[in-house]
Amino acid sequence: MSNYTVERIKVATPDKVELMTKVFKPNEEIKDNLVVVLVHPYSILGGRQALLKGIASGLAQNGHRAVTFDMRGVGESTGRASLTGFAEVKDVIAVCNWVSEHLDSHRILLVGSSAGAPIAGSAVDQIEQVVGYVSLGYPFGMMASILFGRHHKAILQSSKPKLFVMGTRDGFTSVKQLNNKLSSAAGRNEIHLMEGVSHFEMEGPAYDAEMVKLILKFISSL
Repeated sequence: MSNYTVERIKVATPDKVELMTKVFKPNEEIKDNLVVVLVHPYSILGGRQALLKGIASGLAQNGHRAVTFDMRGVGESTGRASLTGFAEVKDVIAVCNWVSEHLDSHRILLVGSSAGAPIAGSAVDQIEQVVGYVSLGYPFGMMASILFGRHHKAILQSSKPKLFVMGTRDGFTSVKQLNNKLSSAAGRNEIHLMEGVSHFEMEGPAYDAEMVKLILKFISSL
């Protein structure tokens, strides 16, 4: 029997999209009032909240509440997915506002996976309760920047603590590109490189436990 429970709810955005959302809650004592909100990979390439279940459940088993949700146009969520992810920023803000109000949390850690990283990054400074940000495979490279380049500025200018996790064999961003981008970034910026790991490998369940460990360590520094 698992030592956490999952509650399904619908969260409404200001533009009347309904987002299917799951709240992972520890059965034992909750460690603090920080809640981790996870943002899934690119909807148009099959990104959905189920991909983050392993990380969310791992966090719940370690005493932290975690929230996943399907962005607009995915699964049971209404609306339509956008190409550049700007409509989805509203989804992140709506879910964080719901978390703050209904889970009585004044501290939120935003975690974005792949294309979810730039989308979450654009929301960071629009949500007062967000105290930190974790990127799992931010697509900073040239080709990905055609779609997501306009998101870069928001996260690089944020003074909130940031952790960038990336595989050294990431096909979308090289280690050099990551370092160049972060060289002029505001605030505290940490990098954790996964040696020999590719972009989609890191997204897979084999690395969920490692991601949980890194997120927990980052939480302890906030």
